[in-house]
Amino acid sequence: MGILLKYMLLGLSLAAPIGPINAAQMDKGIRSGFWHAWMVGLGATTADAIYMALVYMGLVHFLDAPVIKAFLWLFGCFVLIYTGIESFQSSGVMVLSKKQGSEKTWRCFLSGFFMSLTNPLTILFWLGIYGSVLAETAATYHKQQLILISGAIFSGILLWDFTMALVASSFRRYLADSLLKLISRISGLSLICFGCYFGYQAFKFLWN
Repeated sequence: MGILLKYMLLGLSLAAPIGPINAAQMDKGIRSGFWHAWMVGLGATTADAIYMALVYMGLVHFLDAPVIKAFLWLFGCFVLIYTGIESFQSSGVMVLSKKQGSEKTWRCFLSGFFMSLTNPLTILFWLGIYGSVLAETAATYHKQQLILISGAIFSGILLWDFTMALVASSFRRYLADSLLKLISRISGLSLICFGCYFGYQAFKFLWN
C-alpha cells in the first residue's frame, strides 16, 4: 500500500506544474463550472493514458522522428493559440452566473485531449519519467504489480485534475466578476504564450 501511495504522489507531483492544461482548466472552471473544467482534465488524461500505453508497450520511439515532432509542435501551436485567442476575446463579454455554462462538455474534453496529445513535451514526459519508473520496477515486480503501479500514477494525475476543476469552479462562486474576467484573460494569454513556444519549437525542427 505504501508503494502505491508513493507512486500516486508521483502522479500528483507530475501533474501539478503549471502548463496549458492547468490554464485551460482554470478558464473553463471560471466560465462554465466544475464539469467543463473536469472534462478538460479528463481529455488530457485520456491522451496521457495513450502515451503511457505506448511507453509500456515500447512503441513510443517512432514519435521521436523529427517530422512527427514538427507536426505535433505545429498542430499544438494552432490548438493553443486558437483556444487562447477565443478565451481572451470572449472574456470581455463573459456573463457569470451560478448556473453551469452552455458550452458542450464534449468540446471541453476534445480540447484537453488534443492539447495533451499534440504536446511533444507530453511524449518526452512519459518516455523519461514513466520509462524510468518501468526500468526501475520491472526487475523487482511482476506484470500485474507494474499495472497497479501504473494505475497509482494515473490516479494521482486524475486527482490533480479533479482538484484543479474544483478550485477553478469555486473561484466563480466567491470572487468578483472583474477579478474572474482578469483571471480568464491571464489564462487565455498563457495559452497563447504556450502556443507561441510550440510554434518556435516547430520552426527549430523544420529549419535546423
